[in-house]
Amino acid sequence: MAIVVRKIQRKIGLRRGGRGTQTSTQRPQYNLKESPCIHACPSGEDIRAYLVQIAQTEKYDWSYDDAFKEAWYTITDKNPFPAVMGRVCPHPCESECNRKDKDAAVGINNMERFIGDYGIKNKLKLKKVDGEGGSEKVAVVGAGPSGLSCAYQLARRGYSVTVFEMFDKGGGMLRFGIPVYRLPDDVLDAEIQRIAEMGVEIKYNTKIGRDITFADLKKDYKAIYLSIGAHTGWDMNIPGEDAGNVLTGADYLHKINAGEKVEIGNKVVVIGGGDTAIDAAMTSLRLGADVTLLYRRTRNEMPAIDHDITLAEEEGINFEFLSAPVEVIKNGDGKATALKCLKMELGEPDDSGRRRPVPIEGSEYTVDATAIISAIGQAPDWEGLDSFKNEKGWITADDHGITETAGVFAGGDVTVGLGIATQAIGLGRKTAEAIHHFLRDEEVPEPETLPVVHSDAMNLGHYVSLERQNEKYLPADDRKTNFNELRFALTEEQAIEEAKRCMSCGRCFDCDNCFTFCSDSAVKKLDKNENPFGQHYKFVLDTCQGCKKCAEECPCGYIDMV
Repeated sequence: MAIVVRKIQRKIGLRRGGRGTQTSTQRPQYNLKESPCIHACPSGEDIRAYLVQIAQTEKYDWSYDDAFKEAWYTITDKNPFPAVMGRVCPHPCESECNRKDKDAAVGINNMERFIGDYGIKNKLKLKKVDGEGGSEKVAVVGAGPSGLSCAYQLARRGYSVTVFEMFDKGGGMLRFGIPVYRLPDDVLDAEIQRIAEMGVEIKYNTKIGRDITFADLKKDYKAIYLSIGAHTGWDMNIPGEDAGNVLTGADYLHKINAGEKVEIGNKVVVIGGGDTAIDAAMTSLRLGADVTLLYRRTRNEMPAIDHDITLAEEEGINFEFLSAPVEVIKNGDGKATALKCLKMELGEPDDSGRRRPVPIEGSEYTVDATAIISAIGQAPDWEGLDSFKNEKGWITADDHGITETAGVFAGGDVTVGLGIATQAIGLGRKTAEAIHHFLRDEEVPEPETLPVVHSDAMNLGHYVSLERQNEKYLPADDRKTNFNELRFALTEEQAIEEAKRCMSCGRCFDCDNCFTFCSDSAVKKLDKNENPFGQHYKFVLDTCQGCKKCAEECPCGYIDMV
């Protein structure tokens, strides 16, 4: 099994380079490049490496179990949550995949989930990093994806890490903001437990400003990472929203995920266009309510993941676009019974680049409701940490998580605003590296960068078209009445076939093209003992005529003429 390329039979005789016309003074060079998927991954995973590890199993003389394990260790070097991210990441990597210019993008997110689930099933343990780090004490505030990512990266270097978490369980918005039909608790529990097993101490039910002060942390720890997230839902700032059956999306999902019973009745109205609004709507449907979702723009402008919007539509959520709430109507008992709304039209673009919704005079109407859920945005809880709040309502930190206060670092939603979990994981990892260098009294080195290889610098014709292995979902009628996980994993057979679709963009995968097409004996094939990972040949430049044939026939764009 291997990455599948066409074996094009051509008569190779003596020729002078440049497609057989002339020699040149240029000489070929193997240059590693970055694949677009890696470049687009906020957590920094080496996607190409773990896909090739599976696709090239036979070339490495591995079993499939060997390949899956190595792939898992490759992912968890950067991201300790592969099974979680394989379920909830919106996979920006796939949007950039060069394979889409051939047939369809590689199912990277499905592969991540398969590998993550393999790690849980086989009880794989995270690896320490030998030869670097120390034993200094570091405090992490918040056990969400960013905080736990930072804690993991520090603990594997030998640091003594304590995480302070205000809730009774870890995970942050992964735990309390994402419904279990998308992310089951046992999956999240397993991946958090692995981090704890590395020696990370997590103190639950411990809130800064309530149970411990920031001054206490400064006294006891050499460095502090603030990753408190954004768990406080925004108010709509309209009359009547103080009714008891009006909730923010963040508070509503937290209560449901914590196992609390929430009385919502049989007619729920959700306001908002983001992921929290979609999750609140689909959760309410599973609790037996008819659900209407109001959004002040059109479907095209919704910031929620498009595929999740489609799932909600399939389940029967009623969407009312170009509508905005103006007043909660209450009965004599102070309970909300309806929502007064106003029709909108789109005007000129605002700062977000989306067209601004403009009210249409005289277009008021009402929607009956037994519960109203406002999912229009979230902010951090600043208790005990308000001195770090900037004018925009977040913490100011640079790309390394460094704040203006010496020894204090910050990352995740509290610095960048509401983002995606994989971004929070990446920020946690980068900040852990900055903390490590701070504790060693070193400057933070800038990361090495490689040029990104795009499809126009590759030879896609050498790759065989292969159908994408797609995941399956529970039918809408079967999933909308319960909280069972709605998406299935790839089978092992599917995962193996999908890995073969990776084109190893920018890195050699031993296809033999340069070796086969060279008529000057200028390409030497390396044996397995001298073959560096990702390079399987070397050039003998003394015999090279500069014909460029090797570069022209390289499928993955690994060879440059210089």
